[in-house]
Amino acid sequence: MGRVKDLPLDDRPREKLLLRGSQGLSDAELLAILLRTGTKGKSVLNVAYELVERYGNLASLSTKSYSELIKTNGIKRDKAATLVAAFELGKRTAIQSKWFSEKKISSPDDVAQIFLPMLKDELHEHFYVVCLNSANKIIRMEKISTGNLDSSIVHPREVFKVAIENSAKSIILVHNHPSGNPEPSNEDIAITKKLVEVSKLMEIPVFDHLIIAENHYTSFVQKRLI
Repeated sequence: MGRVKDLPLDDRPREKLLLRGSQGLSDAELLAILLRTGTKGKSVLNVAYELVERYGNLASLSTKSYSELIKTNGIKRDKAATLVAAFELGKRTAIQSKWFSEKKISSPDDVAQIFLPMLKDELHEHFYVVCLNSANKIIRMEKISTGNLDSSIVHPREVFKVAIENSAKSIILVHNHPSGNPEPSNEDIAITKKLVEVSKLMEIPVFDHLIIAENHYTSFVQKRLI
């Protein structure tokens, strides 16, 4: 197979996607878009087809580690990193989509299953507001603050602006501790108490506040801090 740019426009993966939509592309063509370029003696489509043939299908390929992928002929550091990142995003999206559409939030563990993969390796602290409807299903997750190590300042007006705009019946607060310590700081406790007080005035209850730290989490409800 020659170079992709030598193919007719409507046979090139990117152009084909624009013309037919992503559903009109084969697994190899989708991979080719991710990989962007080929390697010496092979077009990007050659490399993509060989990957699919070697691993059987995308599901099998998505389970391969970075170290496994770089052992594949034609897949070096940049391409391996691209594939690992793309498949990880796909997994997280699938998990979150399932929870959004199906899962009723009934415990802190329900929320932790969403946020642990997202936040456990983050180097900066992020603060999220999770909006629930009357059936305790997630209707919106929004990051409202990003700070430095163990420092993410939030204000009630930011939290409840998100809640009001999304007609939330209750909210869950989630933030991470990049230090790996899951215990709430005095600042965490003070901010949470303030948000709970405002929530009573707004009649939008705080369902819980979770701290994510590496592979662990702390629930303010379980610790009876709410």
